[in-house]
Amino acid sequence: MLPRRCHPRSVIGQALLLVLVLGLAQSTLAERVAYQSSAYPTFADWKSACVALPANRVLLRQAATTKLETALPDFEEVAKALLAAFESFKTGSMESAANWVGGKPKVTEFFNTNRAYFLNPPIPFQPFAQKLQVPAGSEVIFHGDFHGDIHSFIAMLGSLNQAGTLDGFRLAKPNSYMVFLGDYTDRGNYGIEVLYTLLRLKLANPENVFMARGNHEDVQMISTYGFLAECQKKYATKFKPALIGRLYDFFPVVIYVGSGTDFIQCNHGGMEPGYLPGALLDAKPAVAYQLLGQVTGGTFLAKHPGLLQSADPLRQSFLKSKILDHTPLAPMSPLINGFMWNDFTVFASELGLGYMDGRGFVYGKSGTRIVLDASAGAKARVRGVFRAHQHSSAVNPMMRRLVAGNGLFRHWHEHDSLAKADATAAVLRGKCKLEHSAARPLKDGSVWTFNVAPDSYYGRGNSYKFDTYGVLTTGEAFADWKLRVVHQIVPVLKPLPAGQ
Repeated sequence: MLPRRCHPRSVIGQALLLVLVLGLAQSTLAERVAYQSSAYPTFADWKSACVALPANRVLLRQAATTKLETALPDFEEVAKALLAAFESFKTGSMESAANWVGGKPKVTEFFNTNRAYFLNPPIPFQPFAQKLQVPAGSEVIFHGDFHGDIHSFIAMLGSLNQAGTLDGFRLAKPNSYMVFLGDYTDRGNYGIEVLYTLLRLKLANPENVFMARGNHEDVQMISTYGFLAECQKKYATKFKPALIGRLYDFFPVVIYVGSGTDFIQCNHGGMEPGYLPGALLDAKPAVAYQLLGQVTGGTFLAKHPGLLQSADPLRQSFLKSKILDHTPLAPMSPLINGFMWNDFTVFASELGLGYMDGRGFVYGKSGTRIVLDASAGAKARVRGVFRAHQHSSAVNPMMRRLVAGNGLFRHWHEHDSLAKADATAAVLRGKCKLEHSAARPLKDGSVWTFNVAPDSYYGRGNSYKFDTYGVLTTGEAFADWKLRVVHQIVPVLKPLPAGQ
């Protein structure tokens, strides 16, 4: 079994750098034309091609040298969509300086897609946050990790088409939005299909579909956990990985989704006290952006000593040495980005702050509350967190609760405890009163983790075949917000025997 995840700190190998350089150099401005798919002009065409692919969980049993099937035999189809997406980013809401709190990034750096922080000469790595303020009564759809699971993605979009929310790739209902929570590729064989589908959605709905940046949206991670190998098998030298690496730079590390003065922090990993969004949330534009700039974790600790005091006293000195003011050079350098990497405790009795190698910081209920309160603006408040990321291929307390909760788990349940860590689904739903119905009440300060798509080694290891997405309906006040959970079996997995 592969490790759950790690964050390697070594520099990218010279061979990968060479591939990236060649890939980016071939992407000239002349190639950037409006995207029109001749192979898959409609969602129905794309769906038919994808459902014909074998399940990831079938491929997991085959040799690593097995030729991979793909619905995109020509990388040029993907490249055209990528280049059209770059133009969309440059001419959409990101283009206006009025939408950038603290100043718009340099056109010659952030918006120059022929350069990258991972190439020489480098441009600065510039992670950013986004605000998405929607009218009361809007619907915002959320999904967690895909990890190369195109079958679950297609099943999700199919159900949204049946419901009338989507018309093909286009959002058909007024005031509808989609937010994806990161980790789109790696550890699955259809990462390129997943990314292409995201691009089709984004290009059809440029100001209504957004992708958060997960820890696997990193050139170091894709070279280690399978996506680079997948695309090299499918496209050989025609693959342009630098285009993918550059795409990730246009994904915010955190999206604050809100209505009125209430917001939910939406990101892949956990808390990042080195960035506070108050100025962003108070800004006038409904869609606004802000560069993280210097991440001031050490300054936060000095101003909010309660965070460190919520940790084990024997670990406080170590933790203080890990939360520092720094300027990010890459997603994992000189320190990992908390929005992309950090986790949360499962039980309310656990400490407010901890650390685990290979995972980063782990925030408990009290520590999370401290950071959420500090994140408020003059008027705006951050009411909770929607995220993904915290998954394992082996059964553990977190995965038990994600499966028992039908794909969505609220941390720190009032009737749950560490003593019930290995409780069965029946006990979790009964005595622990774990939410598992379609309608879920939102509580101030709550953290919600979305499960990983099932056509993966996560699904096989934890024996589930269902996918889950959430639909948040905003109201005039936070008390009026509603969360609906859509939980459905993925058709390609129905015939697989138990344990596969």
